Amino acid sequence: MAKLIVGLGNPGEKYKMTRHNLGFRVIDEISEDFNLSKIKCEAKFKAEISECRIKNEKILFAKPQTFMNESGQAVSQISRFYKIEPENIWIIYDDMDLPLGKLKISFNKNSGGHKGVQSIIDHLGRKDFFRFRIGTGTSQKSIKSIKLKVHKVEGQSCGLRDFVLGKFSGEEEKNIQEAIKKTALAIEAALEENIEKAMNQLN
Repeated sequence: MAKLIVGLGNPGEKYKMTRHNLGFRVIDEISEDFNLSKIKCEAKFKAEISECRIKNEKILFAKPQTFMNESGQAVSQISRFYKIEPENIWIIYDDMDLPLGKLKISFNKNSGGHKGVQSIIDHLGRKDFFRFRIGTGTSQKSIKSIKLKVHKVEGQSCGLRDFVLGKFSGEEEKNIQEAIKKTALAIEAALEENIEKAMNQLN
């Protein structure tokens, strides 16, 4: 049996510190904590992958190298190759509907409008996987304001797109760094014990 833990983000230096790349940053944090072998790019999976064993179980860590909206390509290819069922797939991503820095673990939910998660649901044909959602919203009022300002330009949702591809302010970044550490620790604890216990403690 194996587990697949996927951090969502966009490849490339210019996206590295944006709100949409929190999943990548958590995987990097876990890599340091677990002293994983260097993450390597697997072209056949369209992802960077590293692995370790915990309690004699193979744990795969992945950072899809498609852009966010096509994350499902990598997740489906890796899960099929290693025969990993959706309930053993954990997805880490940013969620603007949660307050800044808040972590929530959920299971078998809809995408909530997150394009990367929707791509995974579409490619797997199922939604019964776990999600580690990290809040990037500053307040419910500001989130509603951003959503109201969304408009279409050449097929792109500009207001929302600008927000998720924007960077954190100095104060926000301090909060986010703590959230990244908290998420990494929650995942490590869930691997050492079980994810249900982690859910009960956090939610």
